[in-house]
Amino acid sequence: MNRLIARVVLLVLALASATAQASPLLTVTDTGSYTPVENEPHHSPVRDQSISLLWALDEISRLCQQLDEKLTSIEYSECASANLQPSGAYSIMHRSIAYKDVVPVIGEPTGKVLLIGGIHGDEYSSVTIVFRWLRELEAQQGGQLHWRVVPTLNPDGLLMPPKKSQRMNANGVDLNRNFPTPNWEEEAMDYWVNRTRKSKRRYPGTAPLSEPESRWLASQIEEFQPDAVISVHAPHGIVDFDGPLVPPDNLGPLELRLLGTYPGSMGRYIGVYKGIPLLTVELESALRVPGQEDTTKIWQDTITWLQDRVIEPPELPRSEQAHGDTQGADDPDESGQGTAVN
Repeated sequence: MNRLIARVVLLVLALASATAQASPLLTVTDTGSYTPVENEPHHSPVRDQSISLLWALDEISRLCQQLDEKLTSIEYSECASANLQPSGAYSIMHRSIAYKDVVPVIGEPTGKVLLIGGIHGDEYSSVTIVFRWLRELEAQQGGQLHWRVVPTLNPDGLLMPPKKSQRMNANGVDLNRNFPTPNWEEEAMDYWVNRTRKSKRRYPGTAPLSEPESRWLASQIEEFQPDAVISVHAPHGIVDFDGPLVPPDNLGPLELRLLGTYPGSMGRYIGVYKGIPLLTVELESALRVPGQEDTTKIWQDTITWLQDRVIEPPELPRSEQAHGDTQGADDPDESGQGTAVN
C-alpha cells in the first residue's frame, strides 16, 4: 500500500510540475510583439509533455517495484527517491535501462565518470552498492565531477522469474563478451567454443553489440565521453583494472589483482581499445553487500584515486602505466550463481 501511495504521489507531482513549467506557444505579430497561439484541440504541448513525463515516471516506478520485490537490500522508497531517468533504451523484456546524472551544483565539472552496476544479473550486490553510492553522490552534490550512474544495466538477468537470476540477459548473452573488440568475429566464438567449452554463461552472442543493453552502453562511451568508467562486479573480492594510467593498489579491503581481458569484454573494449581507464570493483560476495564501513572505505578510496590519477594525473613514464591488455585466464565453466570471472 505504501508503494502504491508513493507511486501515485510521484505521478501527480510530475503532472503538476509539467503543467506549471510548460509555456504557451508564441507567434510574432506585424507589430513585432508576441501573442499566445491557441493550441489545436488535438495537439497540446502541455498535454504531450505531461503524458511523456508520466509515462517515464511510471516506467521507473515499475522498475523500482520489481527491484524491491527481488532484492531485500533495496526498498521501493530508496529506488524511487534516487530519481532515476529512463534512457529511452530498453532491455529485451522492455524494461527501462535507467540512469541518473549527478553534476556539481557550483562550477563546471572537472571530469566525467560512468558508474555501472548489474551488468551480470546474478551479482546482486553490484546493484545495491551502486544505489548506496548514488545516495552518497547526491549528498555530496556530485563533488567536482559529472557522474552518470547506471544501477542495473541488465535488468532482465536480475529480474528473471520467478526467483532465479542469471548472469546473461534475456537472450542468454553475456553482455560482458558482446562489446566490439578488434577481431571479435574471429576470436569471440573461438574463445567460447574452445576455451569455455560452450559455457552458456559466457555466450558472446551472434555479433558484437547484438544486444540492446550493450548497444546502449557503447553509445554512452561515444556520447558521454567519460574520463573513467567504474564497473561493479562480484564475487572475487579484488580490484581489477584495464587501460591507461596507474590503478589503485587497493580500494578499502579489496586489493589489486589484474585478471586480463577477453574477446568482447568491457576491459578489452573500453580500457584497451578505447583507451579509457576502466576500474573494476569486484566485491567479495554476489549476494551480500559489504558492511557500511567497507562500503564507505571502498567509495572514499575510489574518489581519491579518481582525483589523484584521473582528474589531475601526474606525468609518468609509459612503462609505469598499467594497460591490462594481457589475455585473461581461462574462464571457469561454472554454473553457480555469481561465481564468474567478470
